[in-house]
Order: sequence, then structure tokens, then C-alpha cells
Amino acid sequence: MISGAVWKSSKAERRQQAATFAVLTFASFLIAAGYLTFVAWGGLYPAGVTGLAMLVQRIAQHLVDIAGGTWTVPFSPINLALNVVPVWIGFRYIGRKFTLWSLYVIFMTGFFMDVIPVDILTSFISEKELARLSADPFLCSLFGGIVFGFAMSICLRWDATTGGMDFIAIYLSEQKGRETWDLMLAINAAILLAGGFTFGWTGSLYSIIYQFVTLQVVHMMYRTYQYQTLLIVTVEPKRVCEAIYRISRHGATVMRGIGGYSGKPTSVIYSVVASDDAPHIYTLCKKIDKDAFINTISTSRVIGRFYLRPRT
Repeated sequence: MISGAVWKSSKAERRQQAATFAVLTFASFLIAAGYLTFVAWGGLYPAGVTGLAMLVQRIAQHLVDIAGGTWTVPFSPINLALNVVPVWIGFRYIGRKFTLWSLYVIFMTGFFMDVIPVDILTSFISEKELARLSADPFLCSLFGGIVFGFAMSICLRWDATTGGMDFIAIYLSEQKGRETWDLMLAINAAILLAGGFTFGWTGSLYSIIYQFVTLQVVHMMYRTYQYQTLLIVTVEPKRVCEAIYRISRHGATVMRGIGGYSGKPTSVIYSVVASDDAPHIYTLCKKIDKDAFINTISTSRVIGRFYLRPRT
């Protein structure tokens, strides 16, 4: 007999898996749609391994066209082959479940890119508007970056990634305790240079805008590797510290103080937490002590023992 608790837990897990499957499928579709439209129209190169895969695909397609071939070089096999090393890093250092879901995103993105006709994606746009949009690389880079950054943030929020450099960025973030999205932008310069020398500089230069917009959207929507320093003045230090630990699994330091105006004894709590935990801490602190004074400071780096939720 299966106990009721185990059965409920199993049902909850199945619902969670079904939701993850649906959300990541949608995100994969968004990524592929952005690649087939904005990226293709502007001759752009996305970040990391995907951009390299597109560059290899375009070179291979160019060679096929020169040889008089009529077949289209598929994107998916090239992308999967180039993701072998990043996926191994994911399995080895980040987490198996996280990597498997990421591998699903990589596979589905390539699948959608190879099977979805562009005409279906643009069927709701008039020919005049489509011609104007596809001829404007700035708009392509701007809206393409928004679409990809949004889809990438969805994947990260659901414990997956779009593959390639994302694995390396997450690995470095967890090892070094700091954001590495700017490092990704620097590494991608090599891909843009290669694309510029091969197919011209217009697409490569607009790709800088595309990647910058992508990173800004991710930075705004995904805050796990951003930190907030909290300075909380309260008369309930023990309960506030317990709340901080319960929400973020981070400790706190309590300093005794005296109110400069009231002259009454008080406590100042110092703690560093992940930015996405901070709003929950604000709410709970105000419930514990409605007169608590909370000051937050953006923190660029943490050195020392800092808890990060493990990826399974």
C-alpha cells in the first residue's frame, strides 16, 4: 500500500514536472522563433555556443550553395555537437536534473528551428511591415534581444538554461560568488569577429546591441546571483534573524546600538542575501516589527561562505 503522503507527494512532483515541461517547451519555441525571424533578418549572432553554431551553419550553407546543392544544412546537429563540453560541465559540476532540463531546451530549440516554417511565424504581419522590419537591423537586434532575454530568464527561473556558455557562466557564478554575464559578453567578441570577417561587419556590430539587450533583460528578470546587503534597525533582533535564515538560509550579525534621537537601546542586523529573497524578508520583517528600519545596499561580490541553493 502507498501511503497518502507519498501519493500526494508523487502527484505534486508530476504536476511540477508537467509544468516545467510546458514552460520550457514554450521558452524553446520563443528562442527558435526569435532566431528564425529577428536574428536571421538582421544577420545577427546570438551569445556563446548558439552563435557559434549559427556561424558554422551559415558557412556550411554557403559552401553547399556554392557547390550547387539544394538542401538546407540543419541547425540542430551542429548545436548539439558544440554543446557536448558545456553539457558535461553541467552534469559534472552543476546538477543532473538541471542539466537534463537544459539538454531538453537545447534539443527542442534546434527541433523548432529545423521544422517551423518562417511563414507561419510572420503570417500575422503584412508584407509591407515585414519588409520594413526585416530591413532594419537595429529593430531586429533590439526586439530579438528582448525575446531571447525573456526566454532565457524563463529557463533560468525554471532551473534550466539555454545551453552553451550559460553552463559555464553558472558554474563560474557558483564557484566565484559573483555575476559573470559581463564575462560572457567579452567572450562572445571572438564569435562576432569571426562573423564579421566571414559575412561582413553590419550583422556583427548589431549583434553587440542584441547581446547587450539580452543581458540587460536577464539581469532585470533573473536575480539569483545578485546580492543585497541588509541593515535592519529593530527591537526584535532574534525573530528577525530567524526570519532571514528561514527565507534565505543566510545568517546575520547583530550589533547593539542606541537610537540617536530617542536614546533607547536597539539592534542593527547586518546580513547579505540573494536579491530575489530580499522582498520576502522585507515583508516578514515588517510583520515582526512594524517600526523596523531597513536599508538595502547593492553588493557586487561576496567573499567567504555564502549559501547558494544547490541545483539537483
